[in-house]
Amino acid sequence: MRAPTFRSVPKGGSVDESQGYEGAAEAFMGIRSASRIGVATVREWMSDLPRGAAVLDLGCGGGGPISEILIEVGNRVYGVDASPRMVAMFRARFPGVPVECETIERSTLFERRFDGVVAWGLMFLLPARTQELVIHKVARALREGGRFLFTAPSQVCEWEDVLTSARSVSLGSDAYRSLLEEAGLVLVDERQDEGENHYYLAVKPGVGPGR
Repeated sequence: MRAPTFRSVPKGGSVDESQGYEGAAEAFMGIRSASRIGVATVREWMSDLPRGAAVLDLGCGGGGPISEILIEVGNRVYGVDASPRMVAMFRARFPGVPVECETIERSTLFERRFDGVVAWGLMFLLPARTQELVIHKVARALREGGRFLFTAPSQVCEWEDVLTSARSVSLGSDAYRSLLEEAGLVLVDERQDEGENHYYLAVKPGVGPGR
């Protein structure tokens, strides 16, 4: 799930800020909503959040399955995605749940702080400099004791996105650890799920409510 940053101009002259996912929205959500990959890992991560936690889903897409499971257990979920079609799907599926159609660079993140932030399948879609910006922005938005979960390969690598052919970039474990530390976050764990997605689990030092 994404909230991409690159701009392209498709036929008709309108600006696409979703790195190609606006045009692939239906195909992507058809695949992702039917998949349960990553659900068990996110559920385990949620167990460390306080009851009724405020959780931000960056690159929320149409909401399935990550926002869906966050909402199911009673979290107060907020979503951000750069694709208007994805956001429309999210709103149709979860009326009343706050969601913003915006790039992460411009998003105000609802001008509030969160107990948890999830960025599943997002980070590596962004340029290296934007990934750094995201980590610092998330750190500022987290409450003390707040938790950040994101996915990206453990190795330094680049590849072509299957659906959009856009360039994907992983900075690698060492770089992500350094960026998290610079932002005031502590990388407490790394793990993989059944789909071989690599997770980074970080915490903002301090004791939050309900802990």
